[in-house]
Amino acid sequence: MLKFFFTFLMLMPLCGAADTIYRTTDANGNAVFTDTPPPDGRQSEQVDIPQINTTPAPQELFIPTPDNTAAKDQREAPAYSVSISAPPNETTIPIGPGNFSVSAIVSTELETSDSLQLFINDTPHGEPQRATTWELTNVFRGQHDLTVAVIDGSGTILAVSPAVRVFVLRPSIITRNRNKNKNRK
Repeated sequence: MLKFFFTFLMLMPLCGAADTIYRTTDANGNAVFTDTPPPDGRQSEQVDIPQINTTPAPQELFIPTPDNTAAKDQREAPAYSVSISAPPNETTIPIGPGNFSVSAIVSTELETSDSLQLFINDTPHGEPQRATTWELTNVFRGQHDLTVAVIDGSGTILAVSPAVRVFVLRPSIITRNRNKNKNRK
């Protein structure tokens, strides 16, 4: 009997359209669940089904895309290709203060009005700059996605690097307390 009940619970999401569920017992004493009352008038009980918990799907990683429609100047804009050379993708930053460097490579020299913008988790980090390195300090623990974009003087994105994911490890209070307890022994 318990096996039938668990089977019923597992199949409940498949019958989400049913508003009312009825429980009856067949001639062999097995529990039968259906969305219609028994036609022969057998005794049945209505089953209250609790609301199913749901979680929304995770958001997609936002990577800025170049705006190819902006042609404010008649000059031919150079075709940029940009990538992050350090740290490598899926690097783990060891336990420490959360400091590390990011380096980018640009295929051609930047025009006078163009610059680079570092994005951490889709948020611009600092001001646009012409240098290809960034010194990051006190980055919070966890997973972070880094991208570098080439932007022109008006802020239009001309090229974007593929995302590089880093995992930052930071000391926690639990770790510090554990180390103190080891020293006391």
